[in-house]
Parts: sequence; C-alpha cells; structure tokens
Amino acid sequence: MRGTGLVAGLSLLLVLAMGQEEKALETGSCWPRASCRDCIRSQPSCAWCKALNFTKAGESDATRCATRGELLHRGCALKEVVEPRSRHQVLEDAPLSDSAEQETVTQLAPQKIALWLRPGEQHSFSVRFKRAEGYPVDVYYLMDLSYSMKDDLENIKKLGNDLLAALRNVTKSVKIGFGSFVDKTVLPYVSTVPAKLRNPCPDRYEQCDSPVSFRHVLPLTDNASEFESRVSQQRISGNLDSPEGGFDAIMQVAVCEKQIGWRNVTRLLVFTSDDVFHTAGDGKLGGIYLPNDNQCHLDTDGLYSKSHIYDYPSVGHLAQVLSASNIQPIFAVTGSTLPVYQELSRLIPKSVVGELKEDSSNVVQLISDAYNSLSSTVNLEHFQLPPGVSVAYESHCEDATRSLGGHSGVCSGVRINQLVNFTVTVQADTCLEGPHAFALRVLGFPEEVHVELQTLCECPCSQPEPHATHCSGGHGTLTCGVCSCSPDRVGPLCECRLADAAYLQEGCRGRNGTGLLCDGKGQCVCGQCQCNSNVRGQHCECDDTSCERRDGQLCAGRGQCQCGSCLCDQGYAGSACDCSLDTSACLQDGVECSGHGRCLCSKCECQTGYFGRLCSRCPGCQTPCEEHRDCADCKAFGTGPLSQNCSTACNHTTATVLPEPAVSEQWCKEKTEDGRILLFLIEGMDGGTVRLTVKAKDAVADQTAMIVLGLVSGIVVIGLLIIIAYRISVEVLDRREYMRFEKEREQARGNEVNNPLYQSATTTVINPRYNDD
Repeated sequence: MRGTGLVAGLSLLLVLAMGQEEKALETGSCWPRASCRDCIRSQPSCAWCKALNFTKAGESDATRCATRGELLHRGCALKEVVEPRSRHQVLEDAPLSDSAEQETVTQLAPQKIALWLRPGEQHSFSVRFKRAEGYPVDVYYLMDLSYSMKDDLENIKKLGNDLLAALRNVTKSVKIGFGSFVDKTVLPYVSTVPAKLRNPCPDRYEQCDSPVSFRHVLPLTDNASEFESRVSQQRISGNLDSPEGGFDAIMQVAVCEKQIGWRNVTRLLVFTSDDVFHTAGDGKLGGIYLPNDNQCHLDTDGLYSKSHIYDYPSVGHLAQVLSASNIQPIFAVTGSTLPVYQELSRLIPKSVVGELKEDSSNVVQLISDAYNSLSSTVNLEHFQLPPGVSVAYESHCEDATRSLGGHSGVCSGVRINQLVNFTVTVQADTCLEGPHAFALRVLGFPEEVHVELQTLCECPCSQPEPHATHCSGGHGTLTCGVCSCSPDRVGPLCECRLADAAYLQEGCRGRNGTGLLCDGKGQCVCGQCQCNSNVRGQHCECDDTSCERRDGQLCAGRGQCQCGSCLCDQGYAGSACDCSLDTSACLQDGVECSGHGRCLCSKCECQTGYFGRLCSRCPGCQTPCEEHRDCADCKAFGTGPLSQNCSTACNHTTATVLPEPAVSEQWCKEKTEDGRILLFLIEGMDGGTVRLTVKAKDAVADQTAMIVLGLVSGIVVIGLLIIIAYRISVEVLDRREYMRFEKEREQARGNEVNNPLYQSATTTVINPRYNDD
C-alpha cells in the first residue's frame, strides 16, 4: 500500500510539472532542463550557465537552465552564459548591374547566404533587386489552330517583324518561336473518320491540316523572316468539341527546354485562343486515365506523341511546372472567354490576361503591354523549403512603401535601374538533421539567392573533458560545467559511491522519515536533496510556484510567491494579490459608493436594496426629494404628517421660505397630502444639518383643478363647435338639394302644359233633354 501511494504521488507531481512546463512554454519563460542540449532545444529564451561552481548546495544542475537575465542575476558571468543565437553570413554578393550589355548581368543580390537558426527564433536578412536595362527576352507564340481561328492565322503570318520591333524597343536581344495545338486525336475531341482526320474542315473543298495535340513548329530565333516563313506554311485545322487541348501544349513547351531553345533569360509564353480549355479528368472521356507525367514527348517532327496516353495536366500541376521553368504566360484570348482566363491567371503566378480582337490584329500591342506589366512587377518567392521552416517577407518599395508579411514579397510599378529591397524573415520550428538548402527567386528572372541552412541544437561548449579534476578528482567527464559520473559514482561532483547511495536516502525524507524523497520535488543525491527550480528547503518542502494564479500568473503578477503564500506588492491584497486597495474606481464627487456601500478590491459592495457600479440605484428606496418633503412642509408651513412633532423628526433640517425664487431643474417638485405642489431645494449639509429653500405657499397653490376644468371646458367647447359646424354644413347642403329639386319640378311642369302629349282628351256629352235649351 505504501508503494502504491508513492507511485500515485509521483504521478500527480509529474502531471503538475507538465502543466507548469506548458505554462512556461506559453509565456516564453524557461523551464529547468537536465543538460545544456535539452535546455537550448526547449525555448529560444533559455540559456545555460557553464560556470563550474554556479549551483549552490541543494540545487540541481537543471537550475543552470534559465533566461539570460535570471542567470546573470544569480551570479553567472556573462562569458559563462551559453546562449546560441540565430545569425547569417553573406558568402557571395556580386554588385548589381545597370545594363544587360555587361559581361555578367546581376539583378539579384546577395547570391549565397549561410544561415544558422535556433528553433523557435526568427532571423531576418536583406535581399536586393534591380532591373537591368535591356535584359534579354525569349517569346514563344503558342496558337490555337482550330477552325474558328482561321482569320487570326492570316494576321499571325505577318507578325514576326512587328513583334520583334516592338520588343527591341526595350531590349536588343529578343528571340521568338512558334507552336500550334488543336486537341487530342481521339474521340470525342476530334472525328476519327479517316477522311475527317485528313481534312477536318467543315467544307470538304477547303484544305485543312490534320488535327494535332501539339506541334512545335519553330525553335526560338531572332530571324523575323524565318518566323514569317514557317508560320506562313501553317494551315488551319479543326476538332469536334468546344474546349481545346491547350494545357497539353503548354506542358510540352515548359518541359521541352532543349527542343524549344529556351535561354536562361526572361521567358514569355504567348497563348492565343478563342475558347476554353480541357483540364485534368477530361481525358477519361476518351479512355485516357494516366495522369500527365511531366516529361517531354516530342518526336522528330515536333509532335506530341503521347497525347493519347496521358491525361491533360491540372491547373495546379501546370502552375507548378511554369513556375519551376521560370516561364511567364500571357493569355491573349477573345472577349467571350476572357472571364475564364482571368480566373485561371489568379491561380498561375506571374501571368497576365489580355483581350484579343476577333482577328488577332492587336496581338503585338497586347504582348508589348503584357511584357511591360510583368517586368515591372517584382515577386520574390522561395523554393524547395525544408519541412518545419517558414518564410515571411517585408517589401520596401519606392516612396517608403512597405508591404508586411505574406508568402512572397511584391513590389509593383518597378522601373529599370530602380533598387527594391526585401527583408526576409526565416524561422525553424524544430531541429533539422544536417544541413539543408532552399532558394529565393524573383519570378520571371533566372537568378537565385541560395540559402544554406543549419539549426542550432547543440551547445557551443568546449570539448568534453574526461576524468576532470573538478569531478572529485577524475571520477567523471566535465561537459558544459556539469559532471557526467562514472558508473560507480553519483552526486553533482561524483563525490559519492553508488553503493552508499541507498542508505543515504533516509536523510532526504521528511515527516519522520515516512514521506516522499525530497517531498517529490527534487532528487536525493548523497543524502541531500537537490530541489527543482523554485523549490527550496531541507526536504524541498517549500514550493515557490504553488501559490494561487490569476490569468495564468502566480499571485496575479502583483507579488512574489514564497513557500506557497503570496507576498503582495504595495497596494494589493488577497490570497492571489488580485485585490486592489485603490478606491478611486468607487468614488463619485468624493463620495465612496454613493454613501450606500463600501469599496472592496476596487468594487463597491452595496448595502441591502442598493445596486449598480456605485450603489446609486435603489428601486425601493426614497429619493432625496421624497425623503425631505414632509420636513420641508412642516418646517416652512407647519402642515403635513410631521406637523405635530416637526421639531423632533426634523431636528437636522432648517428651512427658508422665499416668495419668488429662481426655480431650476435642481428643485424638488413633490405633491403634499392635501394636493398642493411643494417646491423646495436641497442645498447640502453643514455639520450634519440639511438646508432647505422652500417656495412660498401662496405661490405654489394647486392649479390641478383649474387645469382639469380648463381642459374639460376646452374639450366641450371644441366638441360643440365641431357639432355646430357639422350641422351647418348639412343644412346648407340640404337647402341646395331642395332648391335644385324645386327648380327641376317647375321645369317639368312647364313641359306638361306645352306638350300635347301631356294634355288629356275632352269629351262633350249633350243631353237631349236639355237640347232645346
């Protein structure tokens, strides 16, 4: 059971130690290490003291590992501090050239750097670039010869002299080459009917060349006549689907450097087409599933001979190959496909897109503008970076323009002979085995900065001294101030025999010899405890890292931890020194917590019923006006609920009555029990007495009844006026209608008199009896 308890205790201490070590890593502090090698590899802030007598009695050699400042504070001489720092050395730095006519043209410097990095530590160095005037250019013209480009071919046949003349305005050394493409010669890309393979034109009477995936027509040359002669022999071709096989052609132009004739100069690839492109995966439609192998497959006739075997390259694969070959593509495409190629250009470094007219008549100007845009943009990037190493850039462009961070350094609008500076910051996260190398290069230019990299993971101490006298007369090997004892010896100086170590351990146990060795916080060496860092005492019982933490800091960073208790700095208190004794945050107008609480740790602790940051809010409490209303009433007028015992209840209050005071917003307006409005001002306290200024009673008579009566009368009058107005308007309208009715009736009656249709027939009856009469 005792052994089980010891194991559990040791496990718990190991977990706590690991947690403290993680905290040290987060805060950049240094955790003790047993050897100089482990110390240097742990944190960039760690240093090692190799002085022979640096450790004190009871301290382990692990305490030699600490920050530089701590070691110096503890008495380690500066020359004894082992602290390898990252550094670099320029090995080659040829001067930058002004013109390409010099024998050796240098545009990027320095050319070679040796770099030593301590893991976790950043180190910076400078790189310079200057565009030399008249730097040579190679231009390879790659043209889509599908049938829709028929009119473009006629203009390209006359292109040679114009294009060379345009580029010779900026450089005297220009070479131009030509190649063409259509698509893979299998279904469904082209018709495999023999007649269609021989002549793919839609009009059988028109002569077209057989379709090809890529044909290399003319290697790079400075002969404009040869360019026009070879291009004039080309004829248009055709295919079935709309997308073209341009990616196959671009890949072969990039990897077939010898056949194309690329020089180690600025390389431009002009890609012209009027349609979109096939990409990786599209080859499966024709039964082609093998990925592009990144190899040159041009036969003796300059044809891509493996297009039916290998699939189209992907965009990422193409971008990688073009960047590695230092080729800058210029996509000259028609307006209908311009958005597609603009998206493609964002994925391919150092590429531009230009809108080509339907007949390619503007291609020379387009190439000239694109070249100026590409050459005036300087992109510094890294290649072949070892694993665990990161690079960041700071660009110093003209007019103090600075671009921070990023995976590349970029300056735009750079003119010829304008100096551009970059600050390159490199960091290694881990130790690298052996030397490594990587390169920095400005995209579009062949020159590179070669960086030889090594990591500093060993202590630069002198050679180990075997049988050193310092190690108890030759019983160990001295390395960086620490004795490595022979197998039969132990102790900081190898002063004890291993056979005697067992019975000497009893002196390292506390608690009457029953506790853990050195309380589990150190090592028992030769009968004495060697405590871990920040632990002290005869049996390592006093831990100066066991105090309470706030925000990850011992004693909140406002005190010192001494044997588990915080000794707080002045102005702070509490078990973790997290309680400030400053009361300024609790004051308002010189009153602490509004008089309704006390200030504890810079926060108000309010009385019952009060709340808020300054205890100024109390929903169930009386306002000052309500509190002094009855005293103002009884003191000024002898009325109110306190009128019978006013002198007793309001002995702390004095009142002054004014007939016509200047009433402002500070005056209290309270309603008394008999309905009066009481106006008074609380002016403060003098020796505990509250002074009240009250407005005279006759001047503050209750006008509520008059106001209510006036409002009611007004409402009644307005209502009557509205009713009267309504009745008058109705009466007027009725009279008008009646008069109209009478007028129409008179008119109708006149019509009846004059119209015979409305007159009744008259019958005369004669009675014979009265006939004689």
